[in-house]
Amino acid sequence: MLNGWPLTDRFAELRREMDRMFEEFDRFGLSPLLRRGVYPAVNLWDEGEAIGVEAELPGVSRDDLEIFAAGNELTIKGRRKAPEDEQATYYRQERGTGEFTRTITLPCEVDADKIDATLCNGVLTLRLTKAEEAKPRQIEVKVK
Repeated sequence: MLNGWPLTDRFAELRREMDRMFEEFDRFGLSPLLRRGVYPAVNLWDEGEAIGVEAELPGVSRDDLEIFAAGNELTIKGRRKAPEDEQATYYRQERGTGEFTRTITLPCEVDADKIDATLCNGVLTLRLTKAEEAKPRQIEVKVK
């Protein structure tokens, strides 16, 4: 007991209060950002000579997107615009809008001048050519 209240009652009250708080966030469209964690979601893989990256960017146009690479870091910056229908009354707005920045540490350095980027159906696909010193090399073994 704590101050005459069973501890389980205090936790139940705390849970109700937290639920109410998250419902308030939902009204303003903030909870998807909390649930999602980081934005945009990315896949990253090694292709031998290059690093492949896919990022989910639904609703982001090419003109609202910037990509920077330096050393072993990739930065994706952009903006997803809010709908412009001023006549609409929204009852729920779960899709986040606004500016975002995501910086990813790559497994090796890349050549910033040799990056291919395409945006198709809301998916950004990048092919980042590895810097020469990061590319795999075959070593000839000499027999003596």
